[in-house]
Amino acid sequence: MALFRLPSATAPALAPQGQGLLLRAPAMSDFPQWSELRERSRTFLTPWEPIWPSDDLTRSGFRRRLRRYTEDIAEDRAYPFVVVREDDNAIVGGVTLANVRRGIVQAGTIGYWIGQPFVGKGYMTSALRVLLPTLFGELNLHRVEAACIPSNLASVKVLEKCGFAREGLARRYLCINGVWQDHYLYGLLDEDIRG
Repeated sequence: MALFRLPSATAPALAPQGQGLLLRAPAMSDFPQWSELRERSRTFLTPWEPIWPSDDLTRSGFRRRLRRYTEDIAEDRAYPFVVVREDDNAIVGGVTLANVRRGIVQAGTIGYWIGQPFVGKGYMTSALRVLLPTLFGELNLHRVEAACIPSNLASVKVLEKCGFAREGLARRYLCINGVWQDHYLYGLLDEDIRG
């Protein structure tokens, strides 16, 4: 197993698929559907996310987001995915592997969101179950981490259903909706999903 890999301009094109879902890198053609879903879900998402930039749902804001994603993938820093339902190509949410660390760590942090119309249908649990083997396989991670606000019981359930172990509580860990919030810290090892 390689413990270090150099960033590459030809980073892997990852598109894990299964359980009726396709996870793939966002594209400019996703903008209308993505922005409509995010706007429709704004009230639902606000308590769980950082404050959105003022131009977040604009075409230029989305284009800037895609440029950053391209740089992050090329530099092996982050891997964003839209979660697409295969039967009708509906975007139901998104997952990002961020803060990728190589060397002796081989770890990254996942974050995710689900559009309000798709809440409670198991899509995010399914999406993570499809994605995690790719993160441990093609991306050669040893550890995937996640954090969630303790009152976000739906997110707690998603992580625990996917085998993540709660490892502690980080006080005032992330600034969410303009307030520094405590977060549960979770971890999953490659050996956890192999077992």
